[in-house]
Amino acid sequence: MLFNSYEFIFLFLPITLIGFFLLGSKSSYRHAILWLVFASLCFYGWWNPPYLVLIVSSIVCNYAIGFFLGDRAHVPVLGRKGLLIFGLALNLGLLGYFKYANFFADNVNQFLGASVRLDPVILPLAISFFTFQQIAYLVDAYRRETQEYSFLKYSLFVTFFPQLIAGPIVHHNEVLPQFSRRSLYPIKLENVAVGLTIFSFGLCKKVLFADTIAPYANPIFEAAAQGTAITLFEAWGAALAYALQLYFDFSGYSDMAIGAARLFGIKLPLNFHSPYKSIDIIDFWRRWHITLSRFLKEYLYIPLGGNRQGQGRRHLNLMLTMLLGGLWHGAGWTFVIWGGMHGAYLVVNHQWRSLCKGLGFSNNRWSILAGQAITFLLVVVAWVMFRAENLGAAGLLYRGMLGANGIVLNVGWQGMLRPLLPMLESWNIEFLPDAVFGPQAVALLGLLLLIAWFAPNTQEWMVRYKPALNYPTQPDLAQQQPFFRRVLSWRPNTVWAIATGCLFVACVLNLSRVSEFLYFDF
Repeated sequence: MLFNSYEFIFLFLPITLIGFFLLGSKSSYRHAILWLVFASLCFYGWWNPPYLVLIVSSIVCNYAIGFFLGDRAHVPVLGRKGLLIFGLALNLGLLGYFKYANFFADNVNQFLGASVRLDPVILPLAISFFTFQQIAYLVDAYRRETQEYSFLKYSLFVTFFPQLIAGPIVHHNEVLPQFSRRSLYPIKLENVAVGLTIFSFGLCKKVLFADTIAPYANPIFEAAAQGTAITLFEAWGAALAYALQLYFDFSGYSDMAIGAARLFGIKLPLNFHSPYKSIDIIDFWRRWHITLSRFLKEYLYIPLGGNRQGQGRRHLNLMLTMLLGGLWHGAGWTFVIWGGMHGAYLVVNHQWRSLCKGLGFSNNRWSILAGQAITFLLVVVAWVMFRAENLGAAGLLYRGMLGANGIVLNVGWQGMLRPLLPMLESWNIEFLPDAVFGPQAVALLGLLLLIAWFAPNTQEWMVRYKPALNYPTQPDLAQQQPFFRRVLSWRPNTVWAIATGCLFVACVLNLSRVSEFLYFDF
């Protein structure tokens, strides 16, 4: 079931919400939690009911392991460390089989000339997310940082539907204590207003922005996958279009997850915070998929040694972390290389920061603008590898971006460029009717870029109510511009109600072209 579907918006969400508050107000809150677990499992099983066995088995096994890893004096047979290793192996083995078995077999056959044959393994929905979430729980239990949670609460921690499919990857101590508050269960109109507004913002980003720009990216990447040479403007246009599609798709999902959770009075961690406004790559990874970055830092980078053993070891740890982070996104060499590109970016970024600090340089307006421009360019270039079907397709797109395949423009530009036509023809620039990026497409790209770079994000619009956990400590737009906070930021009044209602209706009218969220593939 998709957030951007009639079934979710008009059936599942209202029925689940009404049942939760009716049970919470008229009986024990445990009944409300049980109802929410049941509803979340129905939500998960909507795509493929047999995989309910997988997620339920994973929950049972991890809860049992976490129970013994908690504050227990003695763990039979294995010992606490052995039990932790067993739990990690169980989770990673499950993830490895479903996500990487075919990838491993294909590479063994290719590089070793073997003939390993596996039936295609269908990737269960959300396995990367609920596996990482439970790995974090086991490690925290081993460190004795968890409380004694009941099996029912643990099941809700894993299955809570707003964050189940594509994150955020939550810590147990962020969400579970919230469900233990009796004050949660009487319905609050403020939570409903805030939740519906944020959900509508996210729906707009997905339906009106991401799905609108997608048709300008997909044909070019598909053509490259078929071996077609890509020209300069097509290559750059497709790269920018995909960068914007992924940006608004993931930002939209993150908003809808936070908004849906807030309807129940629950605050989820912030997972997306205007990453295309980042001043460098380090800043980018503090803004993009924030909870994944946190997981990789706390449970991989720091255990590897972090920055405690000198610069060389830090750079190696960064590369290993980003390579594995890339592989987490998908079973393919394109994802590994994408992770390696960002690892290299981070190494250079840390070196640059050290150099600037040593020379006494400080940021000013122009250096910040230059940093934002360079960071965005580097991120867009890396997205090509992330999106390409294979290494050959990525190579064709990069060749096109370098101008190796010439320049072709849509015929729609001829009228605007009429005085320049003789010069353009002398440069062998062609005008074709089937070239993708005509004036309308470029205008759409420009509009979405302006929104991504300059418009307030959802957290800034909702600054009075700060609906997400771990809100960034750096000054946001509202703090920099007090007028925005006093006059323009969201508040529950008639003007905002009408504006949000109109936005919601416009989104619903466009739901006929329902599409999955891109991060469902990861």
